[in-house]
Amino acid sequence: MQIIIINGPNLNLLGKREPSIYGNTTFEDYFKDLKSKHPIIRIHYYQSNHEGDLIDKIQEVGFDYDGIVLNAGALTHTSIALKDAISSVKCPTIEVHISNVYAREEYRHKSHLAEACKGLIAGLGLDSYELAVQYFMNQGKKMR
Repeated sequence: MQIIIINGPNLNLLGKREPSIYGNTTFEDYFKDLKSKHPIIRIHYYQSNHEGDLIDKIQEVGFDYDGIVLNAGALTHTSIALKDAISSVKCPTIEVHISNVYAREEYRHKSHLAEACKGLIAGLGLDSYELAVQYFMNQGKKMR
């Protein structure tokens, strides 16, 4: 099984950026722990602050991987192009958010990506990523 976590703009600053919302852990540290918890899964990680790079990565992996875990950051609320990329590939995508976007500013309440995604996990901190990975693991077990 092969899964990729794709993080969008400003998520490279986790651990430094607004720790009251996003915590003090860097994503790199969290990712090491996540991989060690699931050694039988090939989990990859990609981050970019550029919308086109995120689209390119989704298209690159979207026909070969078993799942995409996507935190598009603020692009969630603005990008029809990312939604179209998710819709264009065959592997399922789960949208994740570290914070509860529905408890924040109203403009964060609309996701342009959600209708193209298999599901959405928000507000559970970095655990949101692990829950998405566990979903894909469970789906893989059902297919065997």
